[in-house]
Amino acid sequence: MGERGDEAVTPAGRLFLQAEMKQVIHCVIGLKNPIDAELVKSQVRNSTMLQHPRFTSLMVRGEGGVEHWRPTEIDIDRHVLIIEEAVGEREEEDESAINKYLAELSIDSDGLSMEKPLWEIHLLKAHKCVIFRIHHALGDGISLMSMLLASCRKLNNPNALPTIAASASTSASTSASKTNLINFRNLLATLWFCFIFALEFILRCLWIRDPKSALTGGAGVELWPRKIATATFSLEDMKTVKTAANAVILLPLQLHQAAALSRQRPA
Repeated sequence: MGERGDEAVTPAGRLFLQAEMKQVIHCVIGLKNPIDAELVKSQVRNSTMLQHPRFTSLMVRGEGGVEHWRPTEIDIDRHVLIIEEAVGEREEEDESAINKYLAELSIDSDGLSMEKPLWEIHLLKAHKCVIFRIHHALGDGISLMSMLLASCRKLNNPNALPTIAASASTSASTSASKTNLINFRNLLATLWFCFIFALEFILRCLWIRDPKSALTGGAGVELWPRKIATATFSLEDMKTVKTAANAVILLPLQLHQAAALSRQRPA
């Protein structure tokens, strides 16, 4: 039995906590100005993130191995790690050095310590870079992005939360019968596509196999050395794609993502 105040871990969270999964999210943010470590610590102490129970709780296992979140005190110095010196080779570019640092973190056998809440912030001062390490058991992508937005403020109004574009609301002149017809049509489309996707999933499990490729891997793939591959997209290019596809971009940000997508066999 858990102690009073414990919160049971969700089934999805328990899945991500399994040793075979060890899903840790790495978010990299590059800065223009030098990093003030003490200011970062102060902001983290007063942030929306620490108002979320999972970011201030330990993951403990009770009788029968059942996981629970248990509230605890936060020691910021254990979560905000300051790296003063440059990582990687002396003459190496920032992007390449950070990629190698991320690759080492991704194969860290210890991962995030269970002796503290499952998140860390690495400050690479020499590279003006901040790396967030958050265990996937703390939340999914939508909830974590919502928390990140809630922790930000507008540049022209430091007290205002950021806003994103919302879809246009239904015109007030739309009749109730037309609205009901649209809702019924959307329901039928949802049920149809759910049936198609479920059938495709069953057929793939029974008869279809994913084709072999350079990224497929093989026996012992988890022991192969890893390499971070980066792709940079300019804001102007994203606008060109948006115009050509007649799409809507809710958050027009410059994308600079790093992902461990390629693995190389050892020589």
